[in-house]
Amino acid sequence: MKFREWLKDLEYEWIQGDLEVEAEDVVYDSRKAGPGKVFVCMSGSKTDSHQFIPQVAEAGGKVLVVEKEVEIPEGMTAVRVSNARHALAVLSAQRFGKPAEKLVTIGVTGTKGKTTTTHMIKTILEAAGNKVGMIGTTGIVIGDQITPTVNTTPESYQIHQAFDQMVQAGCRYVVMEVSSQAFKMHRIDGIVFDYGLFTNISPDHIGPDEHADFEEYLYYKSRLFTSCRTGIMNRDDSHWPQVVKDASCRMYWFSAEQTADFQGENIRYVSENDFVGLEFDVKGRCSLDVRVSIPGKFNVLNALGAVAVCSLLGVPKEKICHGLEHLKVNGRMEIVYTSDRCTVLVDYAHNAVSMESLLITLREYHPKRLVCVFGCGGNRAKDRRYSMGDSAGRLADFTIITADNSRFEKTEDIMADIRESLVKAGGSYIEIPDRREAIAYSMTHAQPGDMIAVIGKGHEDYQEINGVRHHFSDREVILEIASQLGN
Repeated sequence: MKFREWLKDLEYEWIQGDLEVEAEDVVYDSRKAGPGKVFVCMSGSKTDSHQFIPQVAEAGGKVLVVEKEVEIPEGMTAVRVSNARHALAVLSAQRFGKPAEKLVTIGVTGTKGKTTTTHMIKTILEAAGNKVGMIGTTGIVIGDQITPTVNTTPESYQIHQAFDQMVQAGCRYVVMEVSSQAFKMHRIDGIVFDYGLFTNISPDHIGPDEHADFEEYLYYKSRLFTSCRTGIMNRDDSHWPQVVKDASCRMYWFSAEQTADFQGENIRYVSENDFVGLEFDVKGRCSLDVRVSIPGKFNVLNALGAVAVCSLLGVPKEKICHGLEHLKVNGRMEIVYTSDRCTVLVDYAHNAVSMESLLITLREYHPKRLVCVFGCGGNRAKDRRYSMGDSAGRLADFTIITADNSRFEKTEDIMADIRESLVKAGGSYIEIPDRREAIAYSMTHAQPGDMIAVIGKGHEDYQEINGVRHHFSDREVILEIASQLGN
């Protein structure tokens, strides 16, 4: 296509050159620059890619998008925009022929439950015979192909590239997690979701390189309802008035506590030999008797959100029920091992809110002891480890403090911070820095009827230490130890 055609949805100032030049691709990494590629110069907190313009020219690049007044080499075409990240999103959509418009797009945001809810929606839609793409914490999923991503919501170019691949693969739907950073960093600019689902919000992702405060975090989360056609909101979240105040879409509501369009009632906790989960009734715009194959009271709300989306999409009731009953979510309240000795589950809970909800819910299943195995990530706000230590001290019968992703901090220092608040809360504990040994200890020292929650890493298959990722999967370790136990 001609570069001018790519610019039709973008406000820009022409600087120099021929806008009729051929454009084949968009790049924002100077190492990928070359003939036919539009290079977008972005000013980041660590790197300003305007400085790489000479390298782009040397590589044969002929087209620039800049957001500063800079010297443009002779023979190059250049336009200036007010925000290069926004420009990248718009140009990427054009590059791939606006693939979002060829899919039914479902965006899910919230502090907790995004991954579980997207998996629920995907499972239900697939139960109804649809091919569904998914983007989120587990990566980009198209059929059996999973492409890992650095961020929950990847960069705009990667999003539109994935959308295009989904269209080519025959997907009708895409369901994706939409982070607050995705809005703040303009990764989803230009996308109008057909359905936007908001699970809940609580203080999180506040600190350096994230959000300045809760107000900013809430603001960016709430942008989903200014970027979708149909909004679906958790009425039980106390912040819902602030979340929806700028909404420009048609709204529906779900709740487990009050009257709503999709209302959950008669919640039952089920623990059987081959099924640990929930049962409840759905009233309102549809009437269902639901079984959800993962435990956790908060999963009632996640399931209600998924029911709302799929019901509004016209999915038959029996397919909704089948999908939820046969749901598997890697690393989200995932029951990995059950025996007369104990039940062991893996969950991604990595902040106090998620941890507290998890532990409170697991107590509803009346375990002999509730044992918690966890650590905290390094180079993150220390409040998280203090508050998680407090939650473990109050809610677990026994805690094994261990490593998580220590990054560039010492594991011992992180564990000491956790221990400080855990002890203040009166918790019983042991410290085992090696995560594999910690999990092994929890299982070999289990008492009949124990429920062991290994939390913090969930689906992750690595531990990050001093900038290096080493393969590590909680699930694999649990199964390995179970085989050694002989049952």
